[in-house]
Amino acid sequence: MEENEENEKKKSIISTGHPEIDKKLGGGLPVGSLTLIEGQSDAGKSVLCQQMIWGSLKSQFNSVVFTAENTARSLVKQMDSLGLGILDFMLLGRVKVYYMRPSEVKVCASKTFDTVLQTVEKQQSYQLFVIDSLTPIVSNTSDGDILSYFERCKSYCDQGRTIINVIHTYAVNNDILIRVRSACDAHLKLTIEKVGDKLVKTLEVAKIRGAAQSTGNVITFEVEPEVGMKIMPLSRAKA
Repeated sequence: MEENEENEKKKSIISTGHPEIDKKLGGGLPVGSLTLIEGQSDAGKSVLCQQMIWGSLKSQFNSVVFTAENTARSLVKQMDSLGLGILDFMLLGRVKVYYMRPSEVKVCASKTFDTVLQTVEKQQSYQLFVIDSLTPIVSNTSDGDILSYFERCKSYCDQGRTIINVIHTYAVNNDILIRVRSACDAHLKLTIEKVGDKLVKTLEVAKIRGAAQSTGNVITFEVEPEVGMKIMPLSRAKA
């Protein structure tokens, strides 16, 4: 009976595959969550997404990735360099990668929103959808279209899909950002901070509705080749 309960818990949570990060997230992302990952440039947003994609695949969830940062080939190569190999999963059809050309999505932002959501609707056998990132799309989009997009995302999450949207904090005005944060079930914020004479990446777990455990506030980490996200004790970061 305990084994059945454990299996049911795993089906309701998408793990990052990184025990320390999962612990700070309260066990992982609850299935059906609309998640916002925001932050400044080079703060580790894409690496965090890649960790979540890899963790979901290892947990038997299938993933779809929309990326303005990488082609499918370069994403596989980048994740390999972090020890997060996904090529075998891709060959098995368990992960799909769609490249969003920044020059094109800027011109047809509302159409890009429609294309992303139509793909989410059609991919019935996939559970995790990652959009990395929305920044080139929202730069020429009305506030109304942005809010409508998140409302539509929420409707798909209510059907059991888990959607992660990534955005640079500067990409939209603060009033819209506040409303988007409020609409999302999970909000993760990444920053770069100067501690002593070094720069460190910091992940703030602002909220996760429905987390299996209590969530932690702040994770300080480095990104290392073959290792990926390496959690740093705060005492070491401040040293």
